[in-house]
Amino acid sequence: MKFRSKPRFDGPFDRNLRPEIEAIVDNIEKVMIGKREEVLLCLVALFARGHILLEDVPGVGKTMMVRAVAKSINATFRRIQFTPDLMPSDVTGISIYNPKDQKFEYRQGPIMGNIILADEINRTSPKTQSALLESMEEGHITVDGTTMPLPNPFMVLATQNPIEYEGTYPLPEAQLDRFLIKMKMGYPTPAEEIKVLENVALAHPIEELEPVVTLQELLSLQKQARDVFVDESIKAYIVDLANQTRRHPLIYLGVSPRGSIALMKAAKSYAFICGRDFVIPDDVKYLTPFVFGHRIILNAEANYKGMTAEELVADIMNLVHVPLHMHGRGKER
Repeated sequence: MKFRSKPRFDGPFDRNLRPEIEAIVDNIEKVMIGKREEVLLCLVALFARGHILLEDVPGVGKTMMVRAVAKSINATFRRIQFTPDLMPSDVTGISIYNPKDQKFEYRQGPIMGNIILADEINRTSPKTQSALLESMEEGHITVDGTTMPLPNPFMVLATQNPIEYEGTYPLPEAQLDRFLIKMKMGYPTPAEEIKVLENVALAHPIEELEPVVTLQELLSLQKQARDVFVDESIKAYIVDLANQTRRHPLIYLGVSPRGSIALMKAAKSYAFICGRDFVIPDDVKYLTPFVFGHRIILNAEANYKGMTAEELVADIMNLVHVPLHMHGRGKER
């Protein structure tokens, strides 16, 4: 079984990163060795106000990356270990009666943070999964009929182990659709693993990591990413890709309009990271496997042939015409 999943297209991440982005990446790379692409994809989701599903084996640095991102932006980090007996109130918090004041007081749950690590989300019941996924979609929680907004920024990175299925509750398609990106960390190369050993020989570098941007600066970056221009031809390209997943003979369930919106948001964030104020087709091509892969369901024939969602997404991208001309201010410069 292969655990490393590399994109089918080379992204222009390293060409013209914005100075603020470069500072965040350099800071995180003090902890994460050889994971530049994964770190940048994490930032794509962060600036797009999206969430990430990390599917990989234990011990490849998922938790460290999330902690490093939180520390680099001076954000509140919370970790929720999902277990079969976890209740929704263990996530959202609970109201407790105070006999002194003779009223109920809300006690915050771990969901009240900026960066949330939902560890092994598929080990808990669907009811508890829904409590988390509702907050991801709505941006608030409801406890005893009272609605409370979540902190801003807010981002969930959920993990699941691809090799353990016994006693798990796989996420339904409607809940998978809430994640902007699904990706894997992968094993380091031998040289990278040696450097990891050297880094942690005396003390773990995560303990000394300092913020390089403030939360207010991050909110400003998110707004700038949201304002990136998307040409009509790029929008049509995204819609064509989504429609092709709905017509493909080996796909039982294709990408919903929510998936099209997610791809556009991710492409805008990607372009912003790369120092542009407009999206180009390469942005969409690079991100499509990460955004569409977990949103399609293969039919029986595809499963019988041993095909993967990534292979079908690549096939679809070969079938869809790539726009060569952009007519607005998104013309390449």
